Amino acid sequence: MKVYTIPSLLISAILLFGCGGGSTQNQQESSSTKPESMVKDPESYDPKRGEGKFSAENVTLGALDAAMAGKGESIAGTKCTSCHKLSDERLVGPGWKGVTERREPHWIMNFITNPDPMIDKDPEVQAQLEICLVRMPNQNLADEEARAIVEFMRKNDGVK
Repeated sequence: MKVYTIPSLLISAILLFGCGGGSTQNQQESSSTKPESMVKDPESYDPKRGEGKFSAENVTLGALDAAMAGKGESIAGTKCTSCHKLSDERLVGPGWKGVTERREPHWIMNFITNPDPMIDKDPEVQAQLEICLVRMPNQNLADEEARAIVEFMRKNDGVK
């Protein structure tokens, strides 16, 4: 039984890491032939707000809510951390460190509750997709879960 375990692990590792390689020439060719944005009317998309029902008017933040951040940590542990690290290091998706400093809370909530339209429309998200090569799946988060995850992200970024 042990004889098969080591070769199986070795083959799995080769397949997993072998797919991510490629020459610089291939990467340059693919970036020069990337498809145009899927936005039909680019001027109608607001990259500061994102695509969804959340806005600065209906998402307000105050002091860190520790209980909500704890709930967000639990949800993130189930739905997010298999692809995202809490540091700035990329796993499958980008790391979360500093995300609340770079993005508005309503944008984050729109993205995590409605990823597909934002991936199709947002130029910065499309650029991130070219780096990560994997679309973020829709986790079907409830509004309260998304808000709790944002609170956990704030805690991760050192908000008190």
